[in-house]
Amino acid sequence: MTRLLLRRLAAALLLLLLVLSITFVLLHLAPGDPTALLQDSRIPQAQRERLRHVYGLDRPLHEQYFTWLRAVALEGDWGVSLVQQRPVTTLIAEALPNTLMLASAALALDYGLGFLLGVAAARRPGSLADHLIRFFSLLLFSLPLFWLGLMAILLFSYVWPILPPSHLHSVGAEQMGPAARLLDLLRHLILPACVLALASAGGTARFVRNSLLETMGQDYIRTARAKGLSERRVVWVHGVRNSLVPILQLFALSFPALLNGSLVTEVVFSWPGMGNLTFNAILTRDYPVILAATALSGIMVVLGNLVADLLHGVIDPRVRET
Repeated sequence: MTRLLLRRLAAALLLLLLVLSITFVLLHLAPGDPTALLQDSRIPQAQRERLRHVYGLDRPLHEQYFTWLRAVALEGDWGVSLVQQRPVTTLIAEALPNTLMLASAALALDYGLGFLLGVAAARRPGSLADHLIRFFSLLLFSLPLFWLGLMAILLFSYVWPILPPSHLHSVGAEQMGPAARLLDLLRHLILPACVLALASAGGTARFVRNSLLETMGQDYIRTARAKGLSERRVVWVHGVRNSLVPILQLFALSFPALLNGSLVTEVVFSWPGMGNLTFNAILTRDYPVILAATALSGIMVVLGNLVADLLHGVIDPRVRET
């Protein structure tokens, strides 16, 4: 098990370094730089060149890369935002909790709904309920996330104005008491979390259905039914329990996927998280923020894959011996 962990960790670190290096090179080779956004005619060219020198953008690419790599690897310094003039770590520390809250709520809704629908479809394969669940799960999985978010705002914030359309809190929320402020936060969380969850719940439902159908065809399921056990007990005790191996692996990979997929949702709902921070950094060519956000996304994906591998190793002894 230790060898498995060390191999996976070494491969993950190498992959993360490769992704960051490619991102760094592509960002700096793309036409223009952050100073190109200063199109005001009152800013002379000499001043722009001075800014490029201050940011180190006038140095050769390999020097910029090794300077950045040394600062990150040896000092843990991700630099200062070129636009906001604040440490990148501070910006991420402010945005990451909001994204984690959104992704956690979406993950709970995703697996709560997807699991129940998948089990319901698998209990009666080929029935009308199975066909309807498969159709709507495929439809949800296929819908563009931004369109789903816009339709949710249109329906529940405009046609039926029962939920706020954007942001983390209402105006003046800092004047509310703790209970009222928490309730206000939950009201703002409902729409983006539901949209993000629905977009992936369809895929989860189809995965759970297929996994459970494969398990329900095993000999021990037929034996359990021959013993006279109720269908509910056969499904939930013998079927679902033995289908958890691939489902747990999917669960370990779903959280980083939701974190990375929250960019569109956060932009649509003006949610102040990592997605919004990354989107604005891309628009303004804020290199330090883009690289730090890419690193964080890569780390989450690596950790998700590592957790999935470890779960597989815990469940399957044959993996631990390789």
